[in-house]
Amino acid sequence: MNNVDQQQVTLGKVGAVYGIKGWLKIHSFTDDSEAILDYFPWSLKLGEKISAVEVTDWRRHNNGLIVKIAGYDDRDQAQRLVGSEILVSRSTLPELPEGEFYWRDLMGMSVVTTNGYDLGVVSDMMETGANDVLVVKANRNDAFGKKERLIPYLDEQVIKSVCLNTKKINVDWDPGF
Repeated sequence: MNNVDQQQVTLGKVGAVYGIKGWLKIHSFTDDSEAILDYFPWSLKLGEKISAVEVTDWRRHNNGLIVKIAGYDDRDQAQRLVGSEILVSRSTLPELPEGEFYWRDLMGMSVVTTNGYDLGVVSDMMETGANDVLVVKANRNDAFGKKERLIPYLDEQVIKSVCLNTKKINVDWDPGF
């Protein structure tokens, strides 16, 4: 990862073009979809290219959001931004209370059972109706032949501890699952 990637966080993605005047649908990764509009300035990352952009207007549309980006005034121009990740500076995000973590902080952490079995590394997170779920990519030499495990993020019940310093999550979980 380069220095820019470490200082910026992905908060959403640019979806399809909306209409003919350059509006874009936005997929927000924030709990409240409109909260993405609390964090500026935005940069858009498409492939390896990162560009600073200015949101000049926004609206709710159905269950989502549409935005207008300065300098993108027609459908063809806006089409070039489709698929871009929406990045903001890490410093714009609020500090979390003790014991709470951003998903990005959990990515890449090793997951170890209370009995010391190394389950693998967090490769993704999923949101379900009931709770968040860790997607853990198993180690190559996994004794149970697992490639991936889905572990519910249930604080205290399953997740026993999270240590940002050692990048380790301790879980009460049967390795056979």
